[in-house]
Amino acid sequence: MLLLDPEAPALALRAAEIGESAESLASGVRLAEARLRELAGICDIEVYRYGMLPTWRLIRADSTMFVGAFDAGWEGHESATYKVMETPHGPLFRGFRRMFEAVVRGAERTV
Repeated sequence: MLLLDPEAPALALRAAEIGESAESLASGVRLAEARLRELAGICDIEVYRYGMLPTWRLIRADSTMFVGAFDAGWEGHESATYKVMETPHGPLFRGFRRMFEAVVRGAERTV
């Protein structure tokens, strides 16, 4: 799972885009991370903090990804979410996987 770092400068920009205070958004990220940490005791989960302005909302579960988008004026959870599965010749899964892995390489693992 990738979460926007509550200390990153991009968080203040994202908060402004959605009309929320940076403090409130940072608190929400920390709460999500805490809840995910609780799951780590019962399932295999990895959580990373990244620092760039979010574009894609990605959730990866093995060979399946759930993909939505972030944009100014709208929250990621308001975006349609698409299930993208790995297929022999499918470019979407491969492209999102490559981007996901690049973000993870530059992120800090917290759970």
